[in-house]
Amino acid sequence: MTKSELIEVLAAKNSHLNHKDVELAVKSLLEQMSQSLATGQRIEIRGFGSFSLHYRPPRMGRNPKTGESVALAAKYVPHFKPGKELRERVNIYNRMDNPPPIEMESSPSETPESSRTY
Repeated sequence: MTKSELIEVLAAKNSHLNHKDVELAVKSLLEQMSQSLATGQRIEIRGFGSFSLHYRPPRMGRNPKTGESVALAAKYVPHFKPGKELRERVNIYNRMDNPPPIEMESSPSETPESSRTY
C-alpha cells in the first residue's frame, strides 16, 4: 500500500472528513515520525509496533561492479519491531488449513519505471 492508497482508504472510510484534511493528517503524522527518529527518539504505537534506530558499525564493503573494497562509515538505520497484536493478526492464516495466497511485491527490476513510487 502506498501513501496515496492509504489516504484514499482513510478518506473513503471517514466520509465526514475532507480528502485534503486526511492527506494533511497522514503527511503530518509521517513527518513527525521521521523527525522523531532523526533526533534519536523511539516511537511506540501500542498494538502496532515500535520504531527505533539500530547502529551499524563501520565496515569494509565491496563495489559490486568493480569488486574494489570500499570503507563504509558507521550509520544508524530505522528499525521496526511489530507489536504482539500485529504479529498475531499477520500470522492468523498460519493456523488455517488453506491459507490464502499473499500478493508479493515485484522486485524493482521487474517493475516498469513509470509505475515505481519513491
